[in-house]
Amino acid sequence: MNTAVVGMIVGMALGFAGYFGGFGAFLLVAALGAVGFVVGRFLEGDLEPGDFLRARDERRR
Repeated sequence: MNTAVVGMIVGMALGFAGYFGGFGAFLLVAALGAVGFVVGRFLEGDLEPGDFLRARDERRR
């Protein structure tokens, strides 16, 4: 699917959540979308679990 189409669908979902459910629903949909994005990247192999779990000293190098 085209990236622009995915962005449009996500924007529409956030808009509907904000309009019908208020700001709390908007935040919930945005947070769940971010979690889904990260899980999808893990499943595709673009991210490794160690990318978030490394010690601070290792990141600075």
